Amino acid sequence: MLYHLFTWLSEYIHIPGGGLFQYISFRTSMAVIVSLIITTVFGGKLIQFLHNKQVGETIRDLGLEGEKKKAGTPTMGGIIIIAGILIPTLLFAKLTNIYVIIMIVTTLWMGAIGFLDDYIKVFKHNKEGLAGKFKVVGQVGLGAIIACTMYFHPDIVVRKGVDKPTSTKPVEVVINEGTGEKTYAENVKSSKTNIPFYKNNEFDYAKVFKVFGMQSDYLTFIVFLVVVIFIVTAVSNGANITDGIDGLATSTSAIIGVTLAILAYVSGNVIFSDYLNIMYIPNSGELVIFAGAFVGACVGFLWYNTYPAQVFMGDTGSLAIGGVIAAFAILIRKELLIPILCGVFLLENLSVILQVSYFKYTKKKYGEGRRIFLMSPLHHHFQKKGYHEAKIVTRFVIVGIILAILTIVTLKIR
Repeated sequence: MLYHLFTWLSEYIHIPGGGLFQYISFRTSMAVIVSLIITTVFGGKLIQFLHNKQVGETIRDLGLEGEKKKAGTPTMGGIIIIAGILIPTLLFAKLTNIYVIIMIVTTLWMGAIGFLDDYIKVFKHNKEGLAGKFKVVGQVGLGAIIACTMYFHPDIVVRKGVDKPTSTKPVEVVINEGTGEKTYAENVKSSKTNIPFYKNNEFDYAKVFKVFGMQSDYLTFIVFLVVVIFIVTAVSNGANITDGIDGLATSTSAIIGVTLAILAYVSGNVIFSDYLNIMYIPNSGELVIFAGAFVGACVGFLWYNTYPAQVFMGDTGSLAIGGVIAAFAILIRKELLIPILCGVFLLENLSVILQVSYFKYTKKKYGEGRRIFLMSPLHHHFQKKGYHEAKIVTRFVIVGIILAILTIVTLKIR
């Protein structure tokens, strides 16, 4: 809202400093600051409110050190994170930008699913919360919305270089200063995405069925739809599983958010995208403001969520965080980098899948279930080994930083 207000004031009244709102860097900085203020200052008031309403976490007895002390700690703190994301975004981002609109919808959608799950657990005293099938339906629904919007919306395009203009769409003329040679670039709908370690860093979803001698827009859309739904479901569940000890999901998500902000900036900047030889995605740079708010919300929430936690984010926060990360990566066409960037989430997910699968297999074969880990998810395995929560979080954060750097490096490794 402030962006549109100051743009109007700068254009018609010429107030000093109004032009600052045209800079993505300025608006991102402001989004981070406002998000930090919301989560740290007003977060304390929300925690007190949750205390008064006795919105406490029910702790299952898993035999972990210190878990009984956490009983009664306020949950549903994800409301703080959602407020820290949405308010700065509404203030500083272009609200007419389709990418920003999708991210706002994603935050509200996944936050609502998580809130309903927490509400059932806390107020209905049902430890199981929202049935898993309803969560999956919500995740699939969001994935379908994102996929359909990306595939069919006319404003979601990529810049493509051509020798000669091939359509009546606006064309950018680029003149080589050394040779005087003219080249052209135009915005086109595309089913391509970035892929690491591959020539030109691009993969076309249309090629999946082309291998089998079949190719059509319908089949391409089906492939893209399945991939998007899988990513949204996997990442949101991964964030949910990772939220098991104080500060783990929040800190690793902040690192992922910074990385996504960098990727969005270079993808939405014609100079950097050309230098890195990656797709230029017009108007996607506006997502950097959203990423700034996201990082600010995660870091600000750590004020209360680090060990010993004064509040838990609950599914309200973890599902929203996972959905935001998945949708963001898909919008900037970096979804195939998620296994690297979200490696911590992936390891947590895999530890659960392997543990359950191996237990069932050995029980069927030997009559007695056996385990790979002392406990899953993976962070509980290290707790069982005697590591303190703070040490586990710190080491996972270090791994997250390494994976974030590797993700950025992949842009130049072909």
